[in-house]
Amino acid sequence: MEREFTGRVAIVTGAANGIGRAIALAYAAEGADIAMLDREAEPLAEAAELARRHGGKVLPIVADMLDRKQLAECFARVESDLGPAYVLVNNIGQTARENYSEFYVAKEETLDFVVAVSLQTTLMCSRQVVPGMRERKAGKIVNVSSDSAINGDIGTVDYAAAKAGVLGFTRALARELAPFKINVNAICPGATNTRAMQRIPKDAFERARNAIPLGELCEPEDIANAAIFLSSSKGRMITGQTLLVNGGRVFY
Repeated sequence: MEREFTGRVAIVTGAANGIGRAIALAYAAEGADIAMLDREAEPLAEAAELARRHGGKVLPIVADMLDRKQLAECFARVESDLGPAYVLVNNIGQTARENYSEFYVAKEETLDFVVAVSLQTTLMCSRQVVPGMRERKAGKIVNVSSDSAINGDIGTVDYAAAKAGVLGFTRALARELAPFKINVNAICPGATNTRAMQRIPKDAFERARNAIPLGELCEPEDIANAAIFLSSSKGRMITGQTLLVNGGRVFY
């Protein structure tokens, strides 16, 4: 039986680890040819090798998504090597991690970095694929936000602001692209069992875990399942929406 994304190209940013890796592998399992973008070469190569086991084409590209010249070159290479993008998953994003702090003592360079990597990359990557999707009148964009954008967690003001921006971007872009049969949606993961989650301060980790009504952290595959659904034929009439995958920590 033909898989959902056979013959289609999916691009996943931040694909070397955690949620991004799980999303890329899920598209590969559904038959897509995958472009996997990340700045960490070794884990990206490992993830790409896992994706190849599903039989499709896999293109790992090491690049800094904050470098707009590199970013444009990455997307040009994807189109040249794999073909036009049908799916873009804007997964890249990051909290302040070890620089976590309350807003009034946060360093300006930390604020700038978090907003750039968690919001601006989503806009800039989307700009790379939207013209082609409009021309073909086909495409799916899935933006990975966070339930922090809705809950407003202490110590993550910069991240919450950036990820809330992703939600506004999702809605506006969905409305703009709907006449071209392009779906744009957002996923808000909650606390998820990833390397990044392990890096946050212990007290913040415990607060996040204890606040989940279902009693456990999400797994990266839970987020991947949501991405597959939103970009599949089953989600064809869903656009401009925000789907929380967080074990009930926040309702929206």
